Amino acid sequence: MKNLLIILLMFSGLWEMQSQNRSESHREKIKELKTAFFTQELNLDKQKAQKFWPIYNEYESELHELRKREHRDLPNLECISEDEAEEMLKEYVIIERQDYVLKEKLFKDLKEIMSSQEIIKLHKLEDEFHKKLIKEYRSRKDRENQE
Repeated sequence: MKNLLIILLMFSGLWEMQSQNRSESHREKIKELKTAFFTQELNLDKQKAQKFWPIYNEYESELHELRKREHRDLPNLECISEDEAEEMLKEYVIIERQDYVLKEKLFKDLKEIMSSQEIIKLHKLEDEFHKKLIKEYRSRKDRENQE
């Protein structure tokens, strides 16, 4: 619980940054927080962490590229043709398949250094970390709106 409080306090500092570098700084800060959170919660010793992080970082980098493709600027949906919409749906299916393959590769690569139970725990920690980020973001927005 104490560690959770420390992480949440670090999140609160995350939203204080300003300027154009804000987005990049946020990503770096989130990555640092995630690294600390996962390392602690998975009890990664130095040797295991040296093997884990290159695998996980590669996965996250590839996942980020997929998400950029998926969330690219969409045209005004009322202005696209049925054929264009069909092509967009095909692209979404391709992205979902690639996401599946990417996750499958992550699990396979991690199996060389972790147990299946640890990999399941990692999967749960990813969801937990994401929920904490969202909660902190909403909390920060609520405080800003009240001021």
